Amino acid sequence: MKRFLPLLALLALVISIQLLTQWTGTTYYLTQLTMSGYYAVVIIGLCLLMGYAGQISLGHAGFFAIGGYMSAMLTTRNLISFQNQDWVVLLDKFGLLAARQDLYGEAILAFQPWLAALIAIVLAGTIALIIGIPVLKLKGHYLAMATLGFGIIVYRVFLASEIFGEADGISGVPGFPLLPGVIVTGSFGARVGNYYIAWTLVIVAMVMLINLINSRVGRALRAIHGAEEAANAMGIDTARYKLKTFVLSAVLAAVAGVFLTHYNGGIGPSEAGVMKSVRYVALVAVGGMANLWGALIMGVTLNFLSLRGFFGSYDDAVFGAILIVIMLFAPEGLLRLNLAAKLKKLFSGGSRK
Repeated sequence: MKRFLPLLALLALVISIQLLTQWTGTTYYLTQLTMSGYYAVVIIGLCLLMGYAGQISLGHAGFFAIGGYMSAMLTTRNLISFQNQDWVVLLDKFGLLAARQDLYGEAILAFQPWLAALIAIVLAGTIALIIGIPVLKLKGHYLAMATLGFGIIVYRVFLASEIFGEADGISGVPGFPLLPGVIVTGSFGARVGNYYIAWTLVIVAMVMLINLINSRVGRALRAIHGAEEAANAMGIDTARYKLKTFVLSAVLAAVAGVFLTHYNGGIGPSEAGVMKSVRYVALVAVGGMANLWGALIMGVTLNFLSLRGFFGSYDDAVFGAILIVIMLFAPEGLLRLNLAAKLKKLFSGGSRK
């Protein structure tokens, strides 16, 4: 039970922040905190893959975009012209389609957000499974380059496809009703509710991953990270564990993509860009490769500052620089950096000269 105490502290902090913003009249901060929460789901999923399974991925922005784009396309694609076809009639009969009006008053018949989200998440998981089988046989920079190549392919597909809006992306994405009265939307009146939806998702993901890393599977993953050949010799099916972790991490990214797309009411090709993947890796690195809490804290903090425009036009440069600095001086993460020891070593080394 002790390992879940930080989750209670996180829940208390989430509630306290909301109450504080309401008391101070700064509820506009909740918008960026909500978005940061969704990005945090991607980061902790990638932390599991990199920190525990020892597999680097520079293509996780692709899985995020697959989830977001597929859900957006299915919920905005007008099926009115196909409404007399048997497959559309069948879907409508089972309540899998939703009729509404767009911003211009035009009637739209499209997939229900629940069905669209399910299709998007399953598709992302399936793609991760298909590419993971050959790609995860690679190691080191070969694996990084392979996942980077996947990310670039996804980016170019979304950028060049008319069905996905090309460079403009997809807008007009409807809200995502989770429960009666609970809907993922970016409207002003639902700002507080959506803040809690996002952080509920973060807490659920954290509970799942904490349970995982403290289970037999987690011990196997740590063994693989420590010495894959030795783990394999001990009878651990390293290929299966790595593949399942890769798929789980991709699914978490897709879930975050679905939720954030419905929250923002749209998605653009920048969400699949290479720098997005670099940013995710940088945030995992700065928080600590095998430190879920470190990745969560640093991920939310830096994403919040980025979304508030703190870094200005140097946003991508800052995250690239962060990755370089952390890899050089604090490979175990900023929160595990023993600054006093580093300074002592630096000055003692200088005095010997």
